[in-house]
Amino acid sequence: MKTKRQIQKEATRKLILDAAYQVYADEGFSATTNQIAKAANVSHGTIFVHFPTVDNLISCLLERFGSEINEHLHLLSEKDESLETFLAAHINVLISYEDFYKRLISEINILPQEAKYVFINIQSVVSFHLNQVIERDKEKKAIKEIPMHIIFNSWLGLIHYYLTNNYLFAAGSVLTDHKDELILNYIKLIRK
Repeated sequence: MKTKRQIQKEATRKLILDAAYQVYADEGFSATTNQIAKAANVSHGTIFVHFPTVDNLISCLLERFGSEINEHLHLLSEKDESLETFLAAHINVLISYEDFYKRLISEINILPQEAKYVFINIQSVVSFHLNQVIERDKEKKAIKEIPMHIIFNSWLGLIHYYLTNNYLFAAGSVLTDHKDELILNYIKLIRK
């Protein structure tokens, strides 16, 4: 059983991470910990009680983001869900974090190395789960003979292109507005 102090500490950590998602989405990864503290309504020092460095804060933020993606996709890849259902679930998770993810993919090169490794791990998890779904379709002879890395990179490239160029496609959420179109046309590219 957790003590009142442990519960409060976990709540404060969550509050800081939630605020960091929003601040980084709005301001980019050059935003200061002062901005995050203000958004979380905590003292600046409180951030460093929970996260010893900015690099640690960013890495923890990405780990939490990756865990949520994994939770959504793991069950679908284990079940006999369709490729369309899996791709829709991936987009739905990204819609929840769309502004943050857009910043992440556009600013990944300025992030600390540890955060880059976490990002690579997130993409590896998505690739692994997508591969499970694709393999089922390959057994049914429903997928063209395309190497898995091309199948995954094409999907990710399509999403990243729409996100980084959202001003060309939508006034609001490009993933919400174009979700069905992205899935349908991607499926046409890889299915026999």
